[in-house]
Amino acid sequence: MYLGDICTIPVNLAGLPAVSVPCGFVDGLPVGMQLIGKPFADTQILQIAWAYQKVTKHHEARPALTEEGGR
Repeated sequence: MYLGDICTIPVNLAGLPAVSVPCGFVDGLPVGMQLIGKPFADTQILQIAWAYQKVTKHHEARPALTEEGGR
């Protein structure tokens, strides 16, 4: 098991629908938010994620590749 899986394994084992969406940057690094729904609420979770992205536009942001902010 990898450390990066620690937030996904419990949800997968429980059989719950989940999606991760971008929610901004902290210290120049991208941060995501995981939405977890009730069993069989896949459509609802995807609709919420889509609505969040439509309003926030975090998914369009790109981190700088250098300390000077260049790409």
